[in-house]
Amino acid sequence: MKRMTALLLAFSMTVLCAACGKTEEPEPELSIRPQEAQMKAICELAVMDCYYHNVAKYREEDAEGFWLWKKDKHFWIEYSGVVRFGIDVSAVKIESNGDEITITLPQAKVLSCKVDSSSLTEDSYIVDKRSADITAEDENAAFAAAQKKLEEAAAGDKALLSKAQQRAQTLLEDYVDNIGDVVGKEYKINWIYIDAESKPTGTGAGGTQQETAAAGA
Repeated sequence: MKRMTALLLAFSMTVLCAACGKTEEPEPELSIRPQEAQMKAICELAVMDCYYHNVAKYREEDAEGFWLWKKDKHFWIEYSGVVRFGIDVSAVKIESNGDEITITLPQAKVLSCKVDSSSLTEDSYIVDKRSADITAEDENAAFAAAQKKLEEAAAGDKALLSKAQQRAQTLLEDYVDNIGDVVGKEYKINWIYIDAESKPTGTGAGGTQQETAAAGA
């Protein structure tokens, strides 16, 4: 009996010592980091809709009559349109090296462009008093020309394109900063700006941007 009691006591001491010697494992470090997929999703939402009001001309020479009695078709269309500017999300890239994040950001472009058909009424068509008769086909042709003109004007609007790119950049910066706040890090963001052909147009860090010299310079 004494021997059994001694064995039990020895076993209990062994378990107690093992328990006392065990140390708590440190909590795992948070593995949350800026993710490229989430950045692409942000850029999909970082679109900018702009409303244009314009006038398109339509002219067809010698559309009616003969010799000295020929008439041209000549009228204008006053219309409104909506242009959506945004980023090509497939070109957005992210590389991370410790606390340093490098983001490749493409130039903004026209994502969609359309004339607001609800803005077109009978008063939208202004016909020259000397014009030949205007047909529905003429109006449709003028409408298509107005659509094309609207897209060309939007694609050449450098101020709005720059503003759309800046909008996407600001949202991405906020996203990276929020991730840093969660994990207790301060990320440094470097920017690489590229054009529609994925060629670098500039770099930036800390809110500044520098243009890249032309190729071969």
